Order: sequence, then structure tokens, then C-alpha cells
Amino acid sequence: MKNHPVDKIFLTIVIGILAGGLTIFYSASLGIFAKKGGDVFSGILMSQLGLGLLLGSIACALFSYIPYRFWRAYAMHVFLATLALTALVFVPGLGGESGGAKRWIYLGPISIQPSELLKLGFVIYLAAFLSHIRGTARASNRALYGFLAITGAVALLVVTQPDTGTFGVMFFAGIAMLLVSGVPWRHIGIIFVLGILALGLLAVVKPHVADRITTFMHPERDAQGSGYQIQQSLTAIGSGEVVGRGFGKSLQKFYYLPEPVGDSIFAVAAEEFGFVGSVAIILAFLFYAGRGLVIAQKAPDQFSGLLVVGIVILIISQAFLNIMSMLGIFPLTGVPLPFISHGGTALLMVLAGAGIILNVSRFARTT
Repeated sequence: MKNHPVDKIFLTIVIGILAGGLTIFYSASLGIFAKKGGDVFSGILMSQLGLGLLLGSIACALFSYIPYRFWRAYAMHVFLATLALTALVFVPGLGGESGGAKRWIYLGPISIQPSELLKLGFVIYLAAFLSHIRGTARASNRALYGFLAITGAVALLVVTQPDTGTFGVMFFAGIAMLLVSGVPWRHIGIIFVLGILALGLLAVVKPHVADRITTFMHPERDAQGSGYQIQQSLTAIGSGEVVGRGFGKSLQKFYYLPEPVGDSIFAVAAEEFGFVGSVAIILAFLFYAGRGLVIAQKAPDQFSGLLVVGIVILIISQAFLNIMSMLGIFPLTGVPLPFISHGGTALLMVLAGAGIILNVSRFARTT
């Protein structure tokens, strides 16, 4: 296979989203500075710029040169390693808890969210599995059972934290990979039915899931409690009108919005840049997805194509779950906005994934 330069269009889109995201993040973080002081503000910036931007950029550059076949050869090792790392959040003294969720590992002043790395491990292993069974006897049945086993192992760790939003993103990426691999629609239907039943069971045994669904249906019932975030988010978005208040001039981030640098950051951007800025963010992610899927279509083999599809759907589904929840058209998930929200590990993951896609683009078919 001929080795080409990386896809410059995709690289430009990634750099553009990253630059815009860092600008929005800096503005949103001023609300944290006003509320919690300089020390917390500095810690957030160091996490985003150090762990996220610096290490993420290094990973992106490095992974763009590592042949994608490496990930196929070591797919099982990568998946098991990220599973084990994620399980460490439950180890006393090592895993950390915040807001009732155990999602972080603390290593001195540094914290990492291993489920972000598990996303990549999941996609890499599922791509290797689906490409391996292609053409075998009863391949579609093996794909169904294998998918259920792999997602079951992931759900056991991620939903227990709890982090249903992250699992939902991985689930959507997995479904897209199954469709691309040629799994029959009846099997996709079985998976969705099982998923709905599992969600219903979660709503029974996990009160926070039922609360989020109830809040989504009737946010006005507890405007100062469970419905507070969505109410303030809609206020911020509406206040932006057409062109926004201007960079740095959001009022909601200073006084009302919870997590202005986290899952509420789209509301901050909408307030400061208005409808025009909001549409620009959505279009940027659509361009990311469109160019990524073009690379997947031209990928040299099924594994690399599935790998790119999985990474692209991870990012795009998470982005739109976040945006839709801030607009009140989907229940709050707590997932960050890729490239933009606070989270060094999350930024590291999306940049590493971009590096893998860029490497696949080096081997893309020209016809």
C-alpha cells in the first residue's frame, strides 16, 4: 500500500475545532475564576493545556505515524488494559469520587478519567473482532453475540460508576460499526430492544436515571433542583439571540450555570456568540464527521474503515448528545463537548483518535 501525506482537510478541521474550543474554554473558565478563585482556575487550565493539549498533541502526531495495523495486532491488549485501568476507579485510595460518581483516578495532583481511554480501547477491539470474523460461518450471529459480550463487559464497569452517558456514546459507535460491517437489521433491532429493556431496568435500580428522564419531560417541576441546569442553560442560549453578547461577556457563567467549563459549555458559547456561533459549532462537527467518513470509505481494508467509523461516531454522537441536552431536546447525560469542555483525559482521547484517523488517511485508496 502506498503511503500518502495525511489528509490535510481533516487535519485542518481538527485544528480549527481545537482552536475554537480552547477559545471558548478560556472564556467559560473565567466563571470558575470568579466563583472559586485563582488556584482552582489555574488547576483547570493546567489540566486542559498540560494533560489535554500538550500530551494530546503529542499523541496525535505520534499516532498519525504508527501504522494502523499495529492497533489490529494489539487490539485485545489495548482493550484489556483500558478495562483494567477503568476498574481502578473502584480501588480505595486510588479512585476518586465526585458528585456521587467514581470516575477518576488520582495520581498526586493529576487526575485522569480512564473511561475516556476505554472508548478508544472499545472501538479498536470491536473493529478487530468484526473484521476478523468477516466471511466466517454464521458471521452475523457471531457479530451479535460478540457485540453483546464486549458491550456487557464495558457496561459492567462504566454504568456502575455511574456514567451512563459515556456508555451511551460507546453503544452508538458500536451500532454504527455493526451496520458498516454488514450485520442484518434484524440483529440491530434485537440489540435496540435489549438496550431499551436495559435502560428501563436502570431507571428502576438507578434513581438518577429515572430522575433525568423525569426532568427531561417536566423540567419546570423542580426549577431550583433537578431542573435547574436545563433552565439556566436555556436562559443562556436564549440570551445570546442572533450574534451573542460578545466574547467573555456571558452572565450565566458567572452567576447561574453549573459546570460552565463542563457539560454546560455549549450554553456559554451560545450566550456569547449567539445563533451564528452555535450553528458554526454544529457545522464544525458535521464537517469533522463528513470528512472522517470519507476517509473511512477510502480506507484500505475493513479493519481500518471500521476503526475510523467508530472513532468518528464516538466524537459526533457525544457532541450532539451534549448539544441536544443543553437545548432541552434530550435528557441530560453529563458527557462533555469534545474538543471544548474541560477534561484533560477527554481532550487527550479525541486528539489521539484524530491521530489514528490521520494515519489511516495515509493509506487511503485514491480511486
